[in-house]
Amino acid sequence: MFELFVARRYLHPKRGRGFLSLITWISIGGVFLGVLALVVVLAVMNGFENEVKARIIGTNAHAFVLSFSSDGIEDPEHVLSVCRSNPEVVAAAPFVYGKALVSHGQNSDGVAIKGVDLDAEAQVTDILSYVKARREKLTLGINDSGLPGIILGSHVAENLNAPVGATVQLLSPRAGAQSPFGYVPRVRNFEVVGTFHSGMYEYDASLAYIGLEQGQAFLGSGEKITGVELKVADMDRAPQVSAQLLEALGGFPFRVRDWIEMNANLFAWMQTEKVVMFVILALIVLVAAFNIMGALIMLVMEKKRDVGILRSMGATAQEIGRIFVIEGLVIGGVGTLLGTAAGLALCAILDRYELVKLPGDVYFIETLPIDVHALDVIAVQAAVLLISFLATVYPSWRASRLDPVEAIRHE
Repeated sequence: MFELFVARRYLHPKRGRGFLSLITWISIGGVFLGVLALVVVLAVMNGFENEVKARIIGTNAHAFVLSFSSDGIEDPEHVLSVCRSNPEVVAAAPFVYGKALVSHGQNSDGVAIKGVDLDAEAQVTDILSYVKARREKLTLGINDSGLPGIILGSHVAENLNAPVGATVQLLSPRAGAQSPFGYVPRVRNFEVVGTFHSGMYEYDASLAYIGLEQGQAFLGSGEKITGVELKVADMDRAPQVSAQLLEALGGFPFRVRDWIEMNANLFAWMQTEKVVMFVILALIVLVAAFNIMGALIMLVMEKKRDVGILRSMGATAQEIGRIFVIEGLVIGGVGTLLGTAAGLALCAILDRYELVKLPGDVYFIETLPIDVHALDVIAVQAAVLLISFLATVYPSWRASRLDPVEAIRHE
């Protein structure tokens, strides 16, 4: 089709018309930078989202079976058997949960106590991969010192100045016996057998692990448990699996929670931030689109005589308009391809060589996380090409409306 031939000739101006060529390259450069920024920033935001998910799932289970009663679940074995009978449940682990005051020397801190069977817990969460222990065989049972073991969050251990091997005291004001003067606090000594650093400050500064039996004794729950943690084959199906288990357990007094529900606000905020960043960075492409529009308008003004001749030779208004649409799309397409290639190359370099370092105590990771999603790249390319097309609408309309007689006469 002759529109492609004419558009190609216009993209390579003759000598003495280098100004239009310069504007064309500036327009391509603007699209290039916009696409490059969008690809890299979206990949970084995907990386951060994946890191946050990994840290949350690493410390927490995919789903929980709990009871509406404050006393907890009275028949743990029945609940565990129902959970493990579901084909999508990979592992299930009982736990008890409560609040306590932990002290070491003159230092004290409030913590959330989680009593677990360490072997079962390791099948549900990644807690063991975060633990720094003194012994090769980590145990929360009775140690050589005659004390049960406890694993402290790294920030809790720092606040208490309690290294591995230290003896700490747990105090639970509501778990002791009742007297005429109120509750007598229950106090137990524990040996710090390890500290864990998950990278999530919320957990590292407030959580401590003890053995399941020690937790039941310390919190006064007897044989009852607070709930059952679950790991499912596909963590994105945690809500559906939770609903199936609730139905299998007969509903009330049981209730279920999953990691998506518990962190819905966090992930909604991250998704909103991703959309906002996309819109903000798309403004770079919008500026480039105005450059494309300006370049095409100047080209239409310069090529009035050519347009008049083409019209007099039988070219239709639609064909003339398509010439300038093709030119704008070529400019946008070249910038998009170059920007995509450069963006993907930069992402690969950042991911492989870890050139950007981050303060680990602030961002919980030490290098910039990169995760390129094909759908994000396609969305960027489609959005940029659409903007480039819209930038050609007015110049192509102006060109198609030129009167051939007037165009030739004034030239």
